[in-house]
Amino acid sequence: MRAKLSYALTAAVLVVYFLLVGTRGVMLIQSGTVLTVTFGVAVLILPVIGVWFLWKNTQFVRRANRLAAELDAEGGLPVDELKRTPGGRIDRDSADEVFARRKAETEAAPDDWRTWFRLAVAYHDARDTPRARKAMQHAISLHGSARHPSSP
Repeated sequence: MRAKLSYALTAAVLVVYFLLVGTRGVMLIQSGTVLTVTFGVAVLILPVIGVWFLWKNTQFVRRANRLAAELDAEGGLPVDELKRTPGGRIDRDSADEVFARRKAETEAAPDDWRTWFRLAVAYHDARDTPRARKAMQHAISLHGSARHPSSP
């Protein structure tokens, strides 16, 4: 719940920022000189990119959460079996051990979105965020393909 609240607050702050920047861009364009119109258009590009990024990220999070809920309903969410340091951080050797098992599961069933979801969690636990995101995107893609198979 805390993560959802934090995400919502961050998204709200970004939207307010995009609105403020956007109004400044419009004001620059309304000034009418070549220089201010050029700067105004350039300033308007930033909120457009930001809104697109925020939208894509929100879609990713919602889809990943749907997969997590479905996997939880099936009883297939990965169990937290990681050892932790006294400070609460994940022990690297423990994360590597779990990762090796998750990778083997994924190699044995490469078309199962569930194994890719669990691999994404293992990547995340190993602090490899880019690979965790790619694995989760693949799980989302496989899940979508399984629900809507393409016709030959």
